[in-house]
Order: sequence, then C-alpha cells, then structure tokens
Amino acid sequence: MSPQEEVESLRRELERHNRLYYIEARPEISDLEFDQLLKRLEQLEREHPELDSPDSPTHKVGGEPISGFQTVEHRLPMLSIDNVYSEDEVREFDQRLRKLLGSNSVEYAVEYKIDGVALALIYEQGRLVQAVTRGDGRSGDDVTHNARTIGGVPLKLEASSPPPLLEVRGEAFISNQDFAHLRAEQERAGAEPFANPRNTTAGALKLLDPKLCQARKVRFVAHGLGASEGIAFSTHARFLEQLREFGIPTTPLVQTATGIDATLELCHRMMEDLHTVEMEVDGLVLKLNDIPLRDELGTTSKSPRWLIAYKWERYEGITRVISIEVQVGKTGTLTPVANLEPVEIAGSTVSRASLHNRDELQRLGVMIGDWVVVEKAGKIIPHVVRVEEHRREGSETPFVFPNHCPECGGEVRQDEGGVYVRCINPQCPAQLREGLRFFASRQAMDIDGLGIKLIEQLLAAGLLTSFADIYRLRDRRDELLALERMGERSVDNLLAGIEATRDRPLWRLLTALNIRHIGTSNARILADRFGTLEEIAAQSAESLAEVDEVGPVIAQSVFDFFHSEVGQQIVNDLRTCGLNFGAPIERQKDGATASRPLEGQTIVVTGTLVHFTRDSIKEAIHQHGGKASGSVSKKTDFVVAGENAGSKLDKANELGVKVISEEEFLQLISGDAETPARNNSGRSLFD
Repeated sequence: MSPQEEVESLRRELERHNRLYYIEARPEISDLEFDQLLKRLEQLEREHPELDSPDSPTHKVGGEPISGFQTVEHRLPMLSIDNVYSEDEVREFDQRLRKLLGSNSVEYAVEYKIDGVALALIYEQGRLVQAVTRGDGRSGDDVTHNARTIGGVPLKLEASSPPPLLEVRGEAFISNQDFAHLRAEQERAGAEPFANPRNTTAGALKLLDPKLCQARKVRFVAHGLGASEGIAFSTHARFLEQLREFGIPTTPLVQTATGIDATLELCHRMMEDLHTVEMEVDGLVLKLNDIPLRDELGTTSKSPRWLIAYKWERYEGITRVISIEVQVGKTGTLTPVANLEPVEIAGSTVSRASLHNRDELQRLGVMIGDWVVVEKAGKIIPHVVRVEEHRREGSETPFVFPNHCPECGGEVRQDEGGVYVRCINPQCPAQLREGLRFFASRQAMDIDGLGIKLIEQLLAAGLLTSFADIYRLRDRRDELLALERMGERSVDNLLAGIEATRDRPLWRLLTALNIRHIGTSNARILADRFGTLEEIAAQSAESLAEVDEVGPVIAQSVFDFFHSEVGQQIVNDLRTCGLNFGAPIERQKDGATASRPLEGQTIVVTGTLVHFTRDSIKEAIHQHGGKASGSVSKKTDFVVAGENAGSKLDKANELGVKVISEEEFLQLISGDAETPARNNSGRSLFD
C-alpha cells in the first residue's frame, strides 16, 4: 500500500469511528486504539507533507494559539426562547399556536434542552469555515480555532453534493462522565476542581490555545438551523436526520407527537428517561415540527413564535453511596438502587436513588462508598448524575450485577435490542408483589386501603396469589381479621374499597393488567377505540398499530399479552369477578362512532363538588367525549363551578366563558340538556 493509499484509508477509518462514537453511540474500538490510528496518520502526514489536507482528522487536535477573539455578526439573529414552567402554560402556548395557524391540532417535535453553550457552525461547500458563540444574539465571538477540536464537529460534511451554505446551531457541552474525569485529574494535579460542566465548557471555548480546549473534551449536538442556501427541509425531524447523514450529532432522543395531550404525555416519558442523557438538561423544548409553517409564523422581537422551553428547576446534592441493591419490578425488570447517606434536596430528604439498569450502572461507574451528585429536576424522582471521582480514597468496592433473579433465583435475560435485564420466571414472587401493588395503585384500579404493607401481609398469609384473589377476599373475612393490625373496621373499609372498584372504567382495568408499554394514556385510547376488553383482545397486531398514538411496539406488546397463556389466564380469572370489561361502541349506520354530549368540548372544573371527586368528574368528562383542562382560556367551552370556586371562576367571567353548576352538568351528561354554548355574559344557559 502506497503512503497516499494508507493516508486515505486511515482518514476513512477515523471518520467512520468518529461517526460511530459521536452520532451512533456504538463505538467499535477503544480510545487507545483510536489514538494509535490517529498517531499513524500524523506520522504519515509529517513524512509526506504533500498529502496533508485542512480537513484531515489530525487537524482536530488543534493548531497554534491565537492572539485574541474577533467579534462576528450573525447572518441571522440567534434569538432566545420563551420559557414556561407548568403544564397549564404549555397548553396556553398550544392554544396560541393553534389560533395563529387556524388548526385544531399541531405536531410537535420534543427534545431535551441541553444546558450548554450556544454555538453556530457555518459550512460553505461542505467545509467548516467558522464557529461563532451566541454572544448578545446579534453578534458573537469567532471560536473556530477551538471548534475544530470539539468532539462531534466534522471539518467536512459527509456529502457528495453539499449545500453552498449551511449554518447549524446547537450546544457545546461536556458530558457528565467526562466532567467527572476532568475533576479527578485536577484533584490528582493538586488544582481546584471545576465547578460545573456549563461554566467549564464556556471557559474552554474562550481559551486562546486550542490544545487546552481539546483537553477539556468539549462536545457538540445540533438542534437548529441558521442561514442556509441550496437546501430545504419539510420537518424538524427530517432536518435532524439530514444532519446525522452529514455526520453532525444531534440532540438525543428527539420524538414527535400530535396534539397537546399526546405531547404532554411524551414530555412526562422523556422526563422519566432523563437519566439516559449524558449531559446537563434543564428542560424540554417543544417545536412546531412543520418548518414551512414556522416561516409563516415568524418571530417576535426576541423569540420565535413556534417553540417554547418547558423548564424545570434543577436541584443537586452530594452524598455517599452506602450500598447498592437490585429490585425486581412488576414486569420482571432488575433495577439497581443506590442506598445513600441522607441528603436534603429541594426541601425533601433523599436516601435512595434508582440506577435504572445494568448498562447505566456501568456507564456511571458507581461503586459502593463513592461520593455522587444526585439531581432532582422538577417533579422527577432523584437520580445519580455522576460520580465525584476526585474524592475516591481507594476503599470503594465495585458492585457485581447479579446473573440470576435476586428474588427467585430464576434465569434473567436482557431485552432484545434493549437495556433492561428481566427475570423470565412468570411465577416470581417479586413480580406478583409488584404487580399487585400496581394493580391497586391510584393510576390503575385505585383500591382504597390496599397498600404495599398489607399486600405483603396477604401474600405471606397465602390470601393473594393472583389479581382476581383481591376480589375473593370478601369471602375470607375471618382470615383477614386474624391478620396483625386488622380489626373489624379496617377489614370492612378494605372490603368496601375493593367492592367500589368492580365498575371502574375499562381503561383502568387495561392499565392494571400490567401490559408492557401500556400506561393510562394508551389504555384510554384503546378503550375508547374498541369499547370492550374482548374486542381489544380480538385485534391483530396490525390493526392495533393503526390506532393513533399506539404504533407497532405497543401493538405487539398488547397482542402478545392477550395471546399468551399467562395473559389469558389473568383475563379469564378476572372475568369471574364481575369487573367492568367495557361496553360495545355505539356506531351510526355509516360506521362512524355515535356522538357523545361533550364531544370535542374543553371543560374546566373548579370549587368543591357534592356528587363527584375531582378525579371522578374528569373521568365523566372523558367518558362523554370531552377534555378536562386545568386552566381557563378563551378556548374553554364551559366551566363547572362548585362551592367556593375561586380564581378560575373569576377568569371565566372575565373572558365570557359559560359557567354551569354541578347539577346542570349532571343533566347535561344524562342527555336532559343541551351542551352550553359560549356567550359574552359569563352566565349559565340554565339561569
């Protein structure tokens, strides 16, 4: 092989490994092996200077220091983003957007808001020519010399016909793991450790020597488009896909959803998955997915009209890992949990934090005895962000993840293509215990009085072996009375709480069945679409996947449950208990679903009610075709006001939104009254 052939081969190989590492997150070689390939290329370029190229991977290691920074005016302003801090404010944003677009529903792209340093990369004819910080939004500092060293920033786009101009905007950041290593190195060198990743990133970009910037292991992810020529995109999702094809890493785990309810449900799931993101995150960004529509909406003087940042407060604490244990969940998932020295975070004492799965445990590198940073973001449960490696003393001990179920000793298996390790024994006592806890929980059947302590007692006494056994407890009153701390009043209250759930709506039962990937939102959608449990069970995976917001993964999970021996046994057993398995959907002659009295109506409930709890009236609204909202706006169709109604009633009167009483609401859903129409009086049509 000639020197030229070897140089070209090494460049292709290094570019491929950069893509695998920064874009696809599946490296094939170690850092040491990568460095060896890079050193061989450097050697060849020194020996054969005629083979050098400005976009060679060797030039990412940094050139000579510069004397100072040049201020550059942005081709298009880098505007700020409006922030909101509650679901109500997100819904208000959605209402404004739909009003501007004249649309009933909007498709959003939702992405994590990386707490990094805003950076614009400018490519001309596919080559990186400039990198500029946000600055004041109109102009920023030229940091091209440092950007060339940033992990994930290609010096040349992977494209045979690149656009004449492409400005890519995103965030420079230091990953939590790299930040931990940097702090440990500083401690060993006797220097004061860096304070936090964002400030360290900002400082790195302002260094005059690019080799020093490179040492801080700054990375980049893209999330937006600046000036461009010769290229256009239909959606944000397609834009991100194209960037990845060009070799530019993008904000991770971006997903889309249509409609504000589905979008907020997606937000909740992404908040719960926050631990999978390696960088600092301080919220979510909701963006109109349709790019041509964005152009129609335009911007205000300070921010685009088509996106919003849904932010949360971040609170951190530093504490020590006392021990690590593995819990078995309701679907057999083995979850490592860190027991911590108690630490106060955001007004509450934290003594435990989930480590989520075996891969996450290995990624963090947590050992027993480690000092760790624990974060509590918004309403999210605490999670370990990183290990304070610089505080290690040598006495810490690694934790070995079990290769058998810690509860039953059965075989465990990692999900195909996934990260979770599960016990595959359907008779595992931990799965039964956690499944019963979930079945009785508020989000499922909501059985008053049946908590985990009592469930453990009932299991130990042999009174519970299945979900259906809960409903057989009424025939075992004497045995219940024999249990510790179970007097007549306690037993009567428990049995009354169980009896009250026999007519729970179908979506609650479907949720309680503990089918993987099925939560309350998807359960409602399936119950609304098919009406009965039998009808859902009779569907093929393909027909289930055709339902809006279900998709192939959820559909296959539902199909597998109802066609498994365990699933069929659970359903048949529960059928004998007289539970509500739903009712057939009434359809008109043309096959369309018959309308319901609140179809398409948005309703707000306020004040103290007599006939309903707050949850039960929301359920009644949903069952009759309406949508329960938490805030009053011009889009609200009417307000149900009970006693002592406060600011929401005032807001309704101010906006001229119709107000009705609880009794009038009962008449309405029973079919004895017309749906209220909005007028400007703020008074009920029934007055």
